[in-house]
Amino acid sequence: MVSMEALAEAMGELEEDTVVELLEQVMEEGGKQAQEAMDACQKGMDIVGSYFEEGEYFVSDLIFAGDLMSQAVGILKDALISGDGKEGPQTSLILCTVQNDLHDIGKNIVRSMLEAGGFHVIDLGIDVAPGTIVDKVKETDVKIVLLSGVLTLAINSMKATVEALKEAGLRDYCHVLIGGAPVSAEYCEVVGADAWAHNPQTTVQYCKEWAAVS
Repeated sequence: MVSMEALAEAMGELEEDTVVELLEQVMEEGGKQAQEAMDACQKGMDIVGSYFEEGEYFVSDLIFAGDLMSQAVGILKDALISGDGKEGPQTSLILCTVQNDLHDIGKNIVRSMLEAGGFHVIDLGIDVAPGTIVDKVKETDVKIVLLSGVLTLAINSMKATVEALKEAGLRDYCHVLIGGAPVSAEYCEVVGADAWAHNPQTTVQYCKEWAAVS
């Protein structure tokens, strides 16, 4: 059995070799601890965030941490994603970081998890304007839109995007989820989204539920 405390600590200290070794052990043992391991990695990312706020880590460390988290998802994804996957390959969705926000670490991790679940992810990238999202919804006829942001001002861009979807007559036909550090149940209501999430597993679960009824 893998020590989740050791895994969280290794992630927080950015000890790549240790993180990979522990995660591979989880999979070698059948993957039953995969969810616990993912949670431990997220705790490690919280440690990374604390170090950054204290000035012990720099932007380069955050980028490395994001890459390491993506690597962790890659190792664990087969055990994390459950279900028969019938809806996945036939379900496309839009994912992006909203206008005025250039962060993509969390977005990329979510994309990896969604693709592992069989979804076709239309990743529009970062700093994406509401009009661009509306145009892509019209073009692709997707029913799920995922908006990511790390900065507090991203909330305004998320709200503007939802309003743009309403003005285009598309809001009633697609589900909208917001994700990232500043989001909360309160902000979800302010934005006018259907759901919010702080982790990729919750995002994937919402998408699976929506895909099943679309």
